[in-house]
Amino acid sequence: MDRTRSSNVLFVVLDTVRKDHLGPYGYERETTPALSRFAEEATVFESAIAPAPWTLPVHASLFTGLYPSQHGADQGSPYLDGVTTLATVLSSAGYDTACYSSNAWITPYTSLTDGFDDHDSFFEVLPRDVLSGPLASAWQAVNDNDYLRELASKLVRLGAMAHAKLASGEGADSKTPSVIDRTKSFIDESDSDAGWFAFVNLMDAHLPYYPPEEHRERFAPGVDPDDVCQNSKEYNSGARAIDDDEWEAIRGLYDAEISHMDAELGRIFDWLRETGQWEETTVIVCADHGELHGEHDLYGHEFALYDQLINVPLLVKHPELGAERRDDLVELLDLYHTTLDALHVDPADLGETTGDEAAVARDPTRSLLSSDYRRFDGAAETDPGQRAVLEGDDGDYAFVEYAQPVIELHHLEEKASEAGIDLSDDHRAYSRLRAARSTDAKYVRADRIPDEGYRLDDDPAEESPVGPADDEIVDATERALARFEEAVGGAWDDPDERVADDRDALADADEETRDRLRELGYLE
Repeated sequence: MDRTRSSNVLFVVLDTVRKDHLGPYGYERETTPALSRFAEEATVFESAIAPAPWTLPVHASLFTGLYPSQHGADQGSPYLDGVTTLATVLSSAGYDTACYSSNAWITPYTSLTDGFDDHDSFFEVLPRDVLSGPLASAWQAVNDNDYLRELASKLVRLGAMAHAKLASGEGADSKTPSVIDRTKSFIDESDSDAGWFAFVNLMDAHLPYYPPEEHRERFAPGVDPDDVCQNSKEYNSGARAIDDDEWEAIRGLYDAEISHMDAELGRIFDWLRETGQWEETTVIVCADHGELHGEHDLYGHEFALYDQLINVPLLVKHPELGAERRDDLVELLDLYHTTLDALHVDPADLGETTGDEAAVARDPTRSLLSSDYRRFDGAAETDPGQRAVLEGDDGDYAFVEYAQPVIELHHLEEKASEAGIDLSDDHRAYSRLRAARSTDAKYVRADRIPDEGYRLDDDPAEESPVGPADDEIVDATERALARFEEAVGGAWDDPDERVADDRDALADADEETRDRLRELGYLE
């Protein structure tokens, strides 16, 4: 086999994991011995930037190589539509493909599992037939109708509430061991001459935190998960205060969850080594986003684009990459191209076999394995990020987008109302956000709150905002963001502008589908 070619790719997302709680990034607590061992033979990236601060749009970018405003998957339209996925491409090229997760967003309903030969969400809130077939089509029709979008969002809210219930108390048993076992079985049973692609999402570090007792006693001894705040909206709405001791307990539970994931990750790593598959397997480990634990007076991963959320861990093992640390800028959507490159697959060579819509072609300027990585001047066709960098002469930038949330905003308003708190119209929860980030600076544009600029080289904690007029590096970053906004169709429109459409979005749904919606409580 060609030394630079892998037969297989294991792609692992550690959901909601911030990099400063991991051993490879200097964390003082030994949360990740397996990942630290892995880092000794992988490239560790210091400046890997997620395209959004939450699961759905980030995974959609990983699977398409597109920015969120291009693929359109967010809480307003929570599914991929008309986009050919990475798994579809690899399956068409002859690879066995599988996706196993414990994240309720990665389901047939959102279309994130499209193209995988096998998939399972061990945290699926509703049965698979509820989120597929005619009901899924009806849900998409409702959700695409602005007039009826509030009706549509009920299903998403139900999923979030069910997740919180299933992840706590008696339902808190981790799904991660089952995810790892299923992945091992898939790999063991793969018989493709080409190889396999396994995508895994491990969800334990997502709120609420109920780690297994073994790990809880190591990192949060004596802490009862039910005694600490497990609802970020209570804190972010102002309905609940958290003191320093409680923050320490919360962080301990979070570390325990990471420790548990690391142990399971080590289990599959060791198995790949023992079965002789390690050397021919490219391994990618990243987080989709991070988490805030009181920084900037916020909890969770909502309403902001601070570095604790978007500057994520990324480690990659491949023969073309040495065991080293890299400080250069990396975008997570580049992992789409990196995976294609590792397996020597280009959608452009597969023609019509990849689906109705053409997949994004493999681009060497966006592959971590290429000597042309981020040399965008050599790209035949440029995407919005490439255009924004090419049209300036002021360095390299990553770009982040955050459309107004649905679930988080609804729950925040509920918690505020219960506490007798009126949220102002300019509360940050109502803002859509976009950011440009270089290794030295960041600029965040918002549509309801003041923009924020930071010199990350001098102020990595983002505690002292700096305006473009006061700093040339921040000014250059703002201009890069403006170029990106122009490339994706302009700045955010009027946040109060709503287009009403009174057509019956369920006109094409049969009576059985309507009955199912009524049973679930989404129709009267």
